[in-house]
Amino acid sequence: MSAVSSLVPARFLTLIAHLVIVITIFWSRENNVKACLPLDFTQEQYDTEDKKLVVGLGVTLGLFAIELTGFFSGVSMFNSSQSLLSLAAHCCASVSLSFFVFEKWECWTYWVIFACCSVVPAFVEILLLIAVVGLKKKPL
Repeated sequence: MSAVSSLVPARFLTLIAHLVIVITIFWSRENNVKACLPLDFTQEQYDTEDKKLVVGLGVTLGLFAIELTGFFSGVSMFNSSQSLLSLAAHCCASVSLSFFVFEKWECWTYWVIFACCSVVPAFVEILLLIAVVGLKKKPL
């Protein structure tokens, strides 16, 4: 099996692992929201932090839709540069978000993980989609 063809299943698995962890955080976000708050918090503070986390998780799911569209359409499936970037980013995100859940990290750490591990590969995927679909270029 060549290096490029072995990146395809690895990339798919890390994308799905990251997606599963994000969905898990979405379902059980109460403990993580409470970790962001002082010991004596009001319901308004809880609602504000919960809303911030829901927005972050929702945007992350939207970026997954973009990445999976590019992946399954074949635009970036065999692009080794995008595959390596996506593989590294989503692997780091999966490990980091696992710690986020189990160690009950503060909510601001989610935004750091989001910026590094979700936005960057999705942005490159958007650029590839624009280049291939919009400019009718051959995938790299």
